[in-house]
Amino acid sequence: MFKMYRVGNMIFVIKENMWILYQVVFTGYLLFLSVTDIRKRKLRLGILLAGFPIVTAVRLISRDIPAAILLAGAAVGITFLIISKATEEAFGYGDSILIMILGILLGFWSVLCLLVAAFFMAAVFSGIMLVKKRFTRKSSMPFVPFLTAAYIGGMLIGWY
Repeated sequence: MFKMYRVGNMIFVIKENMWILYQVVFTGYLLFLSVTDIRKRKLRLGILLAGFPIVTAVRLISRDIPAAILLAGAAVGITFLIISKATEEAFGYGDSILIMILGILLGFWSVLCLLVAAFFMAAVFSGIMLVKKRFTRKSSMPFVPFLTAAYIGGMLIGWY
């Protein structure tokens, strides 16, 4: 009887903190992608696509955001895929796919907030690197670390 109480209590604690568990798992996924993007400047499609089952599971279990908002969040990523195609990958396909995954996870408004924060951080970083003469106007940099930092920052301040 005592063991059943512990197991039942543990299941209750896990259910109550499921969103935090998902955030920790997804943060690990984003950190892995960030390191890969920094080192190789390329994201493997298989690893990127592994994010879809994660966010799908999260959204099937926790139905707190309407499906239309989640689909609109995915549409943001699709828009970036179109931008990637139009700019001949000046903005990479991997970044766009990750934005689509984040859109499905967070929804339209939260992914827009995340993108504003990520682009702001990237702009500040680029400005600093230009002033220090480590970058030129033609330099490129990985964007996933900025998405990751924005996600972690938003998570810490309670945006989602």
